[in-house]
Amino acid sequence: MYLDFYHFNEMPFSLTPNTEFFCALAPHNEALKVILSALSMAEGFIKVTGEVGTGKTLLCRKLINHLNDKFVACYLPNPYLSPDELRMAFAKELGVDTEQEGVRQNLHNAIEAQLLMLKKENRQAVLIIDEAQSLSWDALEMLRLFSNLETEKSKLLQMVLFGQPELDHNLSNPKVRQIRQRISFSYTLRTMSSQEVAYYIGHRLTMAGGSESIIPQSVRNVIALATKGTPRLVNIVCHKMLLRAYGQGKERASWFHMLSAVADTEDCKTRLLPNTRIIYLSIFLITVFLSFNVYKGAL
Repeated sequence: MYLDFYHFNEMPFSLTPNTEFFCALAPHNEALKVILSALSMAEGFIKVTGEVGTGKTLLCRKLINHLNDKFVACYLPNPYLSPDELRMAFAKELGVDTEQEGVRQNLHNAIEAQLLMLKKENRQAVLIIDEAQSLSWDALEMLRLFSNLETEKSKLLQMVLFGQPELDHNLSNPKVRQIRQRISFSYTLRTMSSQEVAYYIGHRLTMAGGSESIIPQSVRNVIALATKGTPRLVNIVCHKMLLRAYGQGKERASWFHMLSAVADTEDCKTRLLPNTRIIYLSIFLITVFLSFNVYKGAL
């Protein structure tokens, strides 16, 4: 790959959520502050929604790493669970010994006992669920039952739900109105602005050990337009650009590499380039323009 060629320590635009590359732009910074404020006030349900690729999972992992020893984070990345599976997964994350005799038959009581023990230690359990839009109605009902666990003064458990906009649609159903009414804080992640995309690209290039000049500013602005500021799409396009530039032995990515990368990315090409004819026409016009300038310089 192009790691050594561009002097990177690691891949700058990997799709794997890496908290070391967390870029504290307004959308994610604000969301993190909202969640931490809600947790500090011991509120019950907290909801964060955002379109596909806006960085919810990265924010989720950043939150887990950010929590101090006062909190016990229970992370469930897979919501495709039956109520019993959800309860078992939560119990294991909470530290309940599910292999102990009689525990599985009285798992709800074991979870409550563990939560009470944590409360006596002045610690707060936080259940964090990613892709929460995929929770079944029965699983949502199980979460409601968990939310009933409390002392006279405070909740024994707080929950943070990360999900796509479909989560809002699911929660609007009357059958889960009790959960909806218990959501005290919510935040909707937006996509990045053009300026934020430019900063984001530069941030990831330098964090990986490379130079910001590898992807010029003028190219970044068009990337923002083609991706509509969606972080995942920005990563995909930039990775493909660097692959193409590396393949040609170029130290910097160009418009040609950008157009080719956009044309090769389904969710981008329809936004910027309706069909391949326009791609080839754009490349042709840029080539003619550059050749004309070279010719004028020679005269």
